[in-house]
Amino acid sequence: MKPPQIPVTDDHIHIDPVNGRGMEAVKDFKRSGGTHMFLVTKPSWSHGIAPSSGEDFIEVFEATIKTAAMIKEEGVTAFPILGVHPAEMTRMTDRLPLEEIEKIMCDALSIAAEYVMEGKAVALKNGRPHYPVEDEILESSNRVLMHAIGLAAECGCALQIHAESGPCSDVVKMAEDAKMPVYRVVKHFAIPKTPLTPSMLAKHEAIPEMANAGRLMTMESDYMDDNERPGSVIGPRSVPRYTRKMLECGSIDEETAFRIHKDNPEKIYGVEITL
Repeated sequence: MKPPQIPVTDDHIHIDPVNGRGMEAVKDFKRSGGTHMFLVTKPSWSHGIAPSSGEDFIEVFEATIKTAAMIKEEGVTAFPILGVHPAEMTRMTDRLPLEEIEKIMCDALSIAAEYVMEGKAVALKNGRPHYPVEDEILESSNRVLMHAIGLAAECGCALQIHAESGPCSDVVKMAEDAKMPVYRVVKHFAIPKTPLTPSMLAKHEAIPEMANAGRLMTMESDYMDDNERPGSVIGPRSVPRYTRKMLECGSIDEETAFRIHKDNPEKIYGVEITL
């Protein structure tokens, strides 16, 4: 990205020093022009944990924060996002009753919110299954999501949500009921038509049109950093490479790139993005 040098921010990425490429993936991101990333908690099973209480997620959160510190040592700014992946619910149903699972997830989110209040993380994450589930599981997931939204409202922080591929329009009312600004609810792996703030997969063809129209939006790779799924969802170089490609072909200009990678994430997450 030189010249000109601009911030390049990946809004949703995982880095796993144990089960993935770890700092080598961070170096790839940096070499390609990446400067900042929102480091999202991996699911409990990625850490070999089968949670039976909310406190069991502390190890997951601490690992994320430790990894963020390692990333910063590589010259990339990492903002931790802590929470509970909605798929945790279906993973636990073979060993725990649904009511207990819901409590575990809500308790874990409350603990994550404490990290945000202490300044150790910048946002929360939650959502609901993006695949077909029984009605009772969807209803329980929505109650957990409402709890997450309420916590984000109390903390004054953003919330990233994993959910079905669609607009997720009903989440707008959830946020309004909790008195949370809707623009601070980020739909991870979004489609353009969502009324929430879309975090768009870096290769999505709608990004230039959305960005040039002044849409509040971000770009992500959703890189999983899992040696069993190499390069999924797209690689750690993706956000800087697609940004450079758009600049080189003239589909966005430098001002628009700054808006995507600096102004928008600063507004959504309340962080400072500087070079």
